[in-house]
Amino acid sequence: MLKSMTGYGRHSDEIDGFEVTFELRSVNNRYLDVNIRLPRVYGYLEEKIKKAIQKRAARGKVDAFLSIERPQGDTAEIALDEGLTRQYVEALKKIAQDHGLRDDISVSTVARFSDIFAKKVKEEDADAVWRAVEPVVEKALDAFIAMRQREGESLFSDLDSRLDKMESILSQIRSHSAVAVDEYRKKMEARLKEFLEDRQIDENRLLTEVGIIADKIDTGEEITRLASHISQFRALIRQDTPSGRTMDFLTQELNREVNTIGSKCSMLEITTLVIDAKNEIERIREQIQNIE
Repeated sequence: MLKSMTGYGRHSDEIDGFEVTFELRSVNNRYLDVNIRLPRVYGYLEEKIKKAIQKRAARGKVDAFLSIERPQGDTAEIALDEGLTRQYVEALKKIAQDHGLRDDISVSTVARFSDIFAKKVKEEDADAVWRAVEPVVEKALDAFIAMRQREGESLFSDLDSRLDKMESILSQIRSHSAVAVDEYRKKMEARLKEFLEDRQIDENRLLTEVGIIADKIDTGEEITRLASHISQFRALIRQDTPSGRTMDFLTQELNREVNTIGSKCSMLEITTLVIDAKNEIERIREQIQNIE
């Protein structure tokens, strides 16, 4: 079934101590263009997320956002500089001894020297982080694809009805085309009689001229190709694989055949039908711009 290129999905969860939120949205684009924003420290996840999106989407400009949080205090650890601490303690004892001071050195006294402590960021297991992030990404993608499919159902209904109209128009063009040559012959004969007055018309010459014109205004090939393109279009909107670009090509072909019919035959009824067909093709063209 058809999918739209417009979609949105979001999911949040807490997994193995990671609070993960993933959000993505997309708009129309000729190809798949993925842009991911995430904390710099987790930059190594970008390629994995991009591959997950590429498996589920074929076209569209996709903007994705990843947020990862850990419980306060769980992202770093305090390290003690043992050597520097020892030097501070020994220096304090020497001051007390040299100056006859009371030796009341305590932990709180030494702790005032903040440079003995170092804050180190904990190294995280990349695989463990991805195990927490991946299910959140997939669930957000599920919502994203579901929205694209709902939009696609609306597009399918509209396109299917427009193809019905195109087939109806084509059927009428076919009927009028069948009598166009005969009408042209009658008009030519009437004009010749008016021009020649009482002189006799050379029937063989008239038939020859009508035959030449008939070849010029014959739209049989265009009608056959137009019917084939409409049939192919119906098949495309019913298949599961992305087909927006193929539909774009077929729309150009539909327009080409209709234009040729219009230029070949100036019959008023056919001219009116050609205008109706071009209006439907333009609406089809507008709709397929949003198909994956």
